[in-house]
Amino acid sequence: MNISTLSKRLLTLLLLLCTATTFAQVNANQDEDIQEMVGEISAQNLRALVEKMVSFETRHTLSTTTDRKRGIGAAREWVKSEFEKYAKASGGRMTVEMDRFIVKADGRRVPQDTEMANVMATLKGTDASDNRVILVGAHLDSRATDVMDAKSKAPGANDDASGVAMVMEMARIMASRQFSGTLVFVAFQGEEQGLYGSRHLAERVKKEGWNLVAMQNNDIVGNSFSGETGLHDNTRVRVFSEGTPANETEEMTKLRRTLGSENDSPSRILARYMKMTGEAYVDQIEVVLGYRADRFLRGGDHTPFNQQGFAAVRMSEMNEDFDHQHQNVRMENGTQYGDLIDFMDFEYLRKNTAVNLATMASLGRAPYAPEAVAVITSNLTNKTDLRWQAPAKGKKPAGYYVLMRETSSPVWEKKFFVKDTKTTLGYSKDNYFFAVQAVDAAGNASLPVIPVPAR
Repeated sequence: MNISTLSKRLLTLLLLLCTATTFAQVNANQDEDIQEMVGEISAQNLRALVEKMVSFETRHTLSTTTDRKRGIGAAREWVKSEFEKYAKASGGRMTVEMDRFIVKADGRRVPQDTEMANVMATLKGTDASDNRVILVGAHLDSRATDVMDAKSKAPGANDDASGVAMVMEMARIMASRQFSGTLVFVAFQGEEQGLYGSRHLAERVKKEGWNLVAMQNNDIVGNSFSGETGLHDNTRVRVFSEGTPANETEEMTKLRRTLGSENDSPSRILARYMKMTGEAYVDQIEVVLGYRADRFLRGGDHTPFNQQGFAAVRMSEMNEDFDHQHQNVRMENGTQYGDLIDFMDFEYLRKNTAVNLATMASLGRAPYAPEAVAVITSNLTNKTDLRWQAPAKGKKPAGYYVLMRETSSPVWEKKFFVKDTKTTLGYSKDNYFFAVQAVDAAGNASLPVIPVPAR
């Protein structure tokens, strides 16, 4: 081998090493402040919040609203007062409201006209030109075996004080931080009686024209043990997302069939983003993508948002324990039933909270998504030509991530950093799916945008 050939090979190897290093740095690039926020989540705080909610004995939607120590009314007021405490750290940017509404008797689970209320804390974005909203929610109400039993003890520790505690802990930590977009934290009422609180808010969001880019619902997220099967797993959590959007038009259906993008609905894109972001910031957790709208034949507070056409997902623990869900508190044949705090895993809840926080914070700080993302089809080629436009609103991106996965893969497998608004990749569009994100200097990336054909 002559010196010239050896030099060329060494140069090639050096270039490959540099490329590999750059690729690793792109993947590892994280927002240090988000890392700090994740580190501030406290399992002890989460336990204290759940203990307080359990102390109201029942939070059934039809329970008392006049007793100061028991029932849904007392629980709502307490959540509101906690949000107001957190708001003091926001410099006036966080506002709190009790969004009251009347549900008419439905002949099913609401026997008479009933006033309900969602407790909401809104952290206004710091960029006046950024109207994006990211919402995280969980339901405050609880139930016993009989869904109409408003008097029996219904502690609802895991279903769903776990989710509300998560939302509250996120609000506490994030209140003092700055985000370009607006963050909304919600404790819904009426989930067990028919998703009334989330339906009310989803309709309000649609009517008022919010630019809601993501809704993260958290329901039954604090137990890692399944008594029925004996499984114990605190390293995995499920995120469910709808495939075909509920509001899909004929034109959208045609495009979906053309592209073969059945797994790239707005909600699936959000779920995949949650996995990618959450696993980057949180140790010893795997976000398992559930490719259905919810658990089998079931639904949750994300469902009304899906029905209104928004990207919305549901996080739920990997293995539900049905001895401690929708059960009267009792001892029967040596088995303890009831949704009690004793059967929760607060370290698991801490990790699940961290996944939600990292997702919400990164979206809240990311640039707007790129626009007019297209795959060029004017020539037959085994390469893929992509082009897009910089977002018209918000801060200028530091660059873009081009994501790639095989058509059979549920997750993005490669990521390329691009400074320009176009690129050519040496991978065939016949064999891979692609998407483009806008990213800032701290590594916060927008939701991916799937390209459409263009000539």
